[in-house]
Amino acid sequence: MKRLQNRVAWVTGSSRGIGRVVAEHLASLGAKVALHGTTPTSTRQLGEADSLDAVANDIATAHGVDVLPVHGDLTDVDTVARNVAEIRDRFGRIDILINNAGGDIGSTGVTGENAGKPIVNDAVNISLTDVETILDRNLRTCILVCREVVPEMMQRNEGWIVTIGSIAGLSGHPREVSYSVAKAAVHEYTRCLAAQLRPHGVYANVIAPGEIITPRFEASRPTREDRKVQTGALTRYGWPQEVARAVEFFVTSDSSYVTGQVLRVDGGMQLFPA
Repeated sequence: MKRLQNRVAWVTGSSRGIGRVVAEHLASLGAKVALHGTTPTSTRQLGEADSLDAVANDIATAHGVDVLPVHGDLTDVDTVARNVAEIRDRFGRIDILINNAGGDIGSTGVTGENAGKPIVNDAVNISLTDVETILDRNLRTCILVCREVVPEMMQRNEGWIVTIGSIAGLSGHPREVSYSVAKAAVHEYTRCLAAQLRPHGVYANVIAPGEIITPRFEASRPTREDRKVQTGALTRYGWPQEVARAVEFFVTSDSSYVTGQVLRVDGGMQLFPA
């Protein structure tokens, strides 16, 4: 029997990048999976797949599990409620919630210059539109999704929540400030959630990735070919599967006495206390 047999997992922001790999990894462990993308074809933005349906079909075929694609803007309350209703109609409940939707994408969207990363990106001069977009994309989505999903977990006294944060939210930066602030807020929200959920036996933890190679990562900044290796010195880039294995730790009995924690997956890029 696979480790997550009979579990239902929803991975937000899983049409591409880290989220897609996490979703497929959970499926490989036997979980039924709900995928999510902003639109049915957001997979095309960086050429990762033809559609969200195609990703769902690929994962279902590869791992023999039921996969449901849902889509919509998770900064909208009604859209979140609709997505959750679709998942419950299909699977009955949500056991595992992976809050992966987010990113340092400003108001131009991922198809904009630098794959959406704001050009002016400091603490003072970034446009308010970009600030609001980045905060909403990361923090608001996390809060709205948890408000819709977590009460059900509390009633059952069982559930696992993993928020994908960032090492950017663990130190000061002269650039990517709004993204760093948003991820720091996401980290703290998840800690507070963990404190509230302890009496209910529901887990809430954070994974803070470092530099993880995805198509968008490569499209949004210069990268070095010599760091695109998967073994050897830990000064290399990380890979989405390494984040996915950390997610597995947090949603299985491997972490049966761990909640409210922030786990860096960064090859030791940050070595100071969280």
